[in-house]
Amino acid sequence: MSRSLPPAGGIYVPVPTFFVSKSASTYSSTMPPLDLEAQAAHSIHLAKSGCRGLVLLGSTGEAVHLTRAERVSQISYVRQALEAAGFKDYPLIAGTATNGIEETVQLLAEAKEAGAGWGLVLAPGYFAGAADQAGIRGWFEAVADESPIPVMIYHYPGVSNNVKILPSTFRALAAHPNIVGGKLSHGDISVHAQIALDPTIDTDHFHLFTGLGQQLFPVLQVGCFGAIDGLAGIFPKSVVALYNLVTAEGPLDMERLQKIRALQYMVSSAEELIVSWGTVGIKEAVSRVLGFGDVDGGRLPLAKGMGEGEWARWAPIMADMGKIEAAL
Repeated sequence: MSRSLPPAGGIYVPVPTFFVSKSASTYSSTMPPLDLEAQAAHSIHLAKSGCRGLVLLGSTGEAVHLTRAERVSQISYVRQALEAAGFKDYPLIAGTATNGIEETVQLLAEAKEAGAGWGLVLAPGYFAGAADQAGIRGWFEAVADESPIPVMIYHYPGVSNNVKILPSTFRALAAHPNIVGGKLSHGDISVHAQIALDPTIDTDHFHLFTGLGQQLFPVLQVGCFGAIDGLAGIFPKSVVALYNLVTAEGPLDMERLQKIRALQYMVSSAEELIVSWGTVGIKEAVSRVLGFGDVDGGRLPLAKGMGEGEWARWAPIMADMGKIEAAL
């Protein structure tokens, strides 16, 4: 098997999945249909704002609430819309969230046919208490052996039964020719450093990303290649600007450092909305700030937005972020 290439460094957005509003004639309280027009419009906005690529069908995208046919239609529709808008070959990463090897490979094959270039494969967590590191390694290797697109390791203990993937397991998996990177959605900077700075990992072929924009500056200092960040779905130019400030060529003088610190503070403060509310908060913010989709939430059990009066708590920091975004 020839060595696959990873996604380039930068800011990627785990986009929410949009459903039709309650006023639509096709609306269903249990299974509201996809709103693919809103999906495409949001995706094009993010591409125009400088985001390096998109993650479809991740945790933010409620992949576990979608049918396989809906997953395919979302990727295909977004791919075609981006192409029509002039974004040819724009990077799309498709998430998987299942514990079976065969089904994961099938999802990856369908994602490729629909237009995705990489697969973000969530760690199998159903038997987290019984699976050892050798079992986790074997599971990912079996998926990568059969996947028609390059695989990224998605380590998000919060949605996968607190399964652990040790840095030593990342080291072993990074040697696989079809495993090209990972996303860490936890706050342990030491683990980021132990993987990203591991001298035995070939960083030409394995790129590590954080899933938390609130730690973008520090993780870039320890060798990560960027972020797959929810706030970038709301304020994309601001998160991209932070990435560009940190990764700019030349010495990190005090003037640039102060700009980085100030912008990281704002990004970290705004990210607390996402820490508190997850995909529900992201969808409400995308609706209120950018006008894409509704504030209604997702599919059951995420059918409600943040609730009456909750947005008012976040309005000041969102307004401040809006000013930064508008100035870029």
